[in-house]
Amino acid sequence: MRSPSAVSIALALLSTWLIWGSTYLAIRFGVEDIPPFMMASTRFLIAGGLMFAWLKWRGEPLPSRQQARNAAVIGLMMLAGGNGAVTYAEQQISSGVAALGVAIVPLLTVLVARFWGHHSSRLEWLGILVGFAGIVMLNLGASLKASPAGAALLIFAAAIWAVASVWGKYLELPKGLMSSAIQMLAAGAALALLSVVCGERLTAMPSWKAIGSLAYLTVLGSMIAYSAFSFLLLHVRPALASSYAYVNPMVAVFLGWWLGGEHIGAAEVGAMLTILTAVAIVVLQQVRGKG
Repeated sequence: MRSPSAVSIALALLSTWLIWGSTYLAIRFGVEDIPPFMMASTRFLIAGGLMFAWLKWRGEPLPSRQQARNAAVIGLMMLAGGNGAVTYAEQQISSGVAALGVAIVPLLTVLVARFWGHHSSRLEWLGILVGFAGIVMLNLGASLKASPAGAALLIFAAAIWAVASVWGKYLELPKGLMSSAIQMLAAGAALALLSVVCGERLTAMPSWKAIGSLAYLTVLGSMIAYSAFSFLLLHVRPALASSYAYVNPMVAVFLGWWLGGEHIGAAEVGAMLTILTAVAIVVLQQVRGKG
């Protein structure tokens, strides 16, 4: 298999950095009118269904049963578990704080990788300690202090996403975009079931802002950015693939302030600087290939 070009990798990174950074605000706008699990399931079922239909139209072969099962498991963990938890949490917390909480993914990824034989260097351990200090600071801020359930959901989302990111590299998955399509279909089905179990329903016609947010999340957040992330997981180091967490909080905080009327206090600003410093330490260490 040919190695991807530097341009392809750069475009994929930009997609995860900028598009995913903006999806936190889109989620917040969406859950104002659409129940969280209903919105997430609709997003992934449409995106996954369209991608699967397009791939079959192009003549792509169906994956083996094992490949499909592995992709479904990763989709359930990352999208139903990770993204579903963030979507639910954003009913209670701001988009910027949600992005900050998820920023610990690269730190958790380093910890999880130890179970697959990867040993952390001293510098990486320093980054992990600094990062968790930032999470403590974030929980002392007004946003998460007032919502312990939101804080727990963010930590759960980051943890399950990190586990799936590392584990997925050791599983036989469908080739190319077929993996993303199956992951989204599996997650969408699981979230739809959860929506029914929780008794979610629309009480009124969603606003155009909510509908536009759902469309944005479906096309850009899922079909483009998530496929770009799956591409990066296969072709670059895990820490570089998860470096979106280094940029997403800044994008989310800026957009939340500019378009969403959100305010970030001193504790959140301090936590952001601390967490981003920690992520920078870990990512730099991994990109340079030391340890």
